[in-house]
Amino acid sequence: MDIIRNAFKESIVGFRPVIGTWLMSGSPSTAEALGSSGLDFIVVDMEHTPIDVSQTIEILRAVAGTRAEAVTRVPWNDPVMVKRVLDAGAQSLMFPQVQNADEAQNAVAATRYPPHGIRGVAGVHRASRYGAVTDYLARAHESLCVIVQLETPAALAELRSIAAVPGVDSLFVGPADLSAALGHLGNVGHAEVQDRLRGAAQECAQLGKPCGIVGANPAMVKRYLEYGYSWVAVGSDIGLMTGRVQECLRELRHTPHADPPRARTAY
Repeated sequence: MDIIRNAFKESIVGFRPVIGTWLMSGSPSTAEALGSSGLDFIVVDMEHTPIDVSQTIEILRAVAGTRAEAVTRVPWNDPVMVKRVLDAGAQSLMFPQVQNADEAQNAVAATRYPPHGIRGVAGVHRASRYGAVTDYLARAHESLCVIVQLETPAALAELRSIAAVPGVDSLFVGPADLSAALGHLGNVGHAEVQDRLRGAAQECAQLGKPCGIVGANPAMVKRYLEYGYSWVAVGSDIGLMTGRVQECLRELRHTPHADPPRARTAY
């Protein structure tokens, strides 16, 4: 059996907008529904949710049956967790809070087998299709996408050196943490934050390095695409769901209607 290609890695170097969303609920059914809706990717968030490795496997299976690709954000730049998530079959990994080139190198090393890295070797696991990919050990790196997150002004100052690390396939700028680090907690729309986001996208474009970001709504996502971001997530499964419910309630609660139905008689 041949190694599984990474369609997400291939897509972010193209010219068309690559649009996805965040999965916060941890529900495989929700992941499957989102993947069937036309999205290009779904970020499985292990950093800010209780999603563990066993749940991640079920989510990856659900997404695999759709047109979307899964991006797994690990809780931290921890080689033990990275090893487990890779063996579980994750191909595109996002590393939070990478501050410099050394930390980016550590992230890459955790995804590579010796002598190019420190990933532990197991013969049979989901990533190798339980041993069916006979040359998996030699070719595993071909199907992996390493994404490092820049979430502070200090990290953005190191953008060029981080992007130059061999094996770093894409950068991701985190607007929420960046706004907090700049003293504008909860205000991603602040002019200073937006200037930094725009500058990061322009710098990545100059380097030819794909970069991603997340926006709360379509208007913000369109702005980020105009800045030059290669791939953008819009909201999250829970955010999109609750937002739609709030829209419905606003419309229904302000619409004149007949008297409410009488309560049914209990027998």
